[in-house]
Amino acid sequence: MRREVLKEGFVPMAAVIAILMLVIPVPAFVLDTFLILNIALAVTVLVSTMFIREVLDLSSFPSLLLLTTLFRLALEVTATRLILLDGSAGNVIQTFGRLVVGSNVLVGVIIFIILIVIQFMVITRGAERVSEVAARFTLDAMPGKQMAIDAEMNAGMIKEVEAKRRRQDVEREADFYGAMDGASKFVRGDAMAGVVIIVVNIIGGLVLGIVSRHLSFSTAISTYTILTVGEGLTTQIPALLLSTAAGIIVTRSGGGGGSFGGDLLNQLTALPRVLYIVSIVLFMLALFGLPPLIPSILGLGGLYLGWNLERTQKAQVQATEMAEAGKERERDKSPESAMNLIGVDTIELELGVGLVPLAGGRAGQDLIQRISALRRQIASELGLVLPSVRVRDNLELNLNQYRIRIRGGEVAQGELRPDRFLAMGSGELMVEGQVPTKDPVFGLPAYWIGEDARDRAELQGWTVIDAGSVMVTHLAESVRRHAWEILGRQDLKAMIDHVKKSHPTIVEELIPELLTLGEVQRVLANLLRERVSIRDLPTILEALADRARSTHDPELLTEAVRQAIGRTIVRPYLSTGVLHALVLSPEVEAEMRGSIERSETGAYLNLDPQKAQSILGNLREAMKTTPAGARPVVIASPWIRLYFKRLTERLMRDLAVLSYAEISPDIAVKTLGVIQL
Repeated sequence: MRREVLKEGFVPMAAVIAILMLVIPVPAFVLDTFLILNIALAVTVLVSTMFIREVLDLSSFPSLLLLTTLFRLALEVTATRLILLDGSAGNVIQTFGRLVVGSNVLVGVIIFIILIVIQFMVITRGAERVSEVAARFTLDAMPGKQMAIDAEMNAGMIKEVEAKRRRQDVEREADFYGAMDGASKFVRGDAMAGVVIIVVNIIGGLVLGIVSRHLSFSTAISTYTILTVGEGLTTQIPALLLSTAAGIIVTRSGGGGGSFGGDLLNQLTALPRVLYIVSIVLFMLALFGLPPLIPSILGLGGLYLGWNLERTQKAQVQATEMAEAGKERERDKSPESAMNLIGVDTIELELGVGLVPLAGGRAGQDLIQRISALRRQIASELGLVLPSVRVRDNLELNLNQYRIRIRGGEVAQGELRPDRFLAMGSGELMVEGQVPTKDPVFGLPAYWIGEDARDRAELQGWTVIDAGSVMVTHLAESVRRHAWEILGRQDLKAMIDHVKKSHPTIVEELIPELLTLGEVQRVLANLLRERVSIRDLPTILEALADRARSTHDPELLTEAVRQAIGRTIVRPYLSTGVLHALVLSPEVEAEMRGSIERSETGAYLNLDPQKAQSILGNLREAMKTTPAGARPVVIASPWIRLYFKRLTERLMRDLAVLSYAEISPDIAVKTLGVIQL
């Protein structure tokens, strides 16, 4: 506990000490200690930036930069006070000054000025500019990164916990570069302050030395120049190290998770031919008159390193190939190798070679986002959480053909023109280069047009969509039609577990006391088969619990659920609050009810074929009386509703068949006709 308190209180204590040093005199030996500590801290930060693997590993760097700047300014003020008052500032400053100045004051001053120029004009200014650009680009890329994370999570590639962590990293990275942009301004200001302090030290020291201490001009200029240069070096060298560290940390890009030094050496020595070329250049320099010994030694060293690196890379490639071959042989021998071949993906989208670019690069990201949007739409519309959609190429398909599979079986296919747009509408399209075709989703007449004709087609009232949207729309319609095949027991188990968090009582009462998971799954599949949403799962489970005590027949349980969620079923078919319906005559009702036969495998309709054809013919004639804009439905009694739907779904797949028990009394029903026998 005490150790944690010391760790948390160290930085505030250091900041307070730095502030006090601005106004309180400090002895020379204390200044020496702080100057050495400042140099050690700067070296620590510089080396740390070279060993971190990601910039967020040192996310406190902007704040550290500000604190070290404050500490350095306090040291400069303290050293200036000692130089001007005592003509001495400790052993560290004296040693650095004599080391640079030596026996020639002018040379020492020139070297010191060069260091200042490097610090101020190159390192500090460059780090400031890089920080500004990095902050701007990071903030601009932040929405795209977050959308990519959401797309991967919706596609099932990552889990919610991983997506949350990545979003936090994106936000932290944006905050880091924004803070670095501001902190760099302080570093530049510190460099300017250092130049001003140096000028003050030299001029002020020269005046005080001659006037107050009665030194000769040469002695004063020598003494105060050495002290000023020494003080400047002890503060500017750490500043130079920290500015370099700031430049390194903001210019780091993805390096494969390695340290800066390791990434740099690996990338510079990755190509042996580069070392060969460098060696040739060194040999040529030796031939053109330079002292031949050093270029020749370096050239021979480069040749050896290139040859050794090339040999090592070949050995690594051979070792990798042998290891992969060994693993492949082991996989072929193991029973699991055959087991991997028997599984199929729930939803597959196969692409011909010409459509593969739609799944790669920027277009691939767009396809992932569209599939993610489709998953959200299906969840909102049908209450079904789609599994991941596998997108892969298939050389057996034609160049621009695609195929949609549900649990391994083909359910739809189509052909696209990836360089064109699909125009759909009615009437005659008047554009250049149009190619007649059919909409692969609904089979309606359409045209493939070029991008230059897109605006003209839209002005003529035609709907124009790109090839990728056509494919995703076809996938969405296929998913809706076969949603009942997609829902499996494992998917249902996840949905039940989610409902159990908010409605534990109904779940514990129903499963497995009254119904098994498989029986519930069959009821939900019956609902999805007719595009009935199962989003209100608690109400569905309650209806099953009420009826399951008297029967386990999935068909009867389905009708009970439909009656419980009748408003949800009827709502999509209302037109201005009115339900346009066709009704069955009593003769048809009686004939169908008498044709229902039950067996061990379930009930089925055994209707005379001629009577079935008569009913379907009358239904088609009655459908012609439907007013424009209305979605007609057929209303039947609850006992035959399902069987009439099975009778009509092969010819009229999208025709809705409702029962009287599903329609609440407050819904107005307009009868369009009666279906006779």
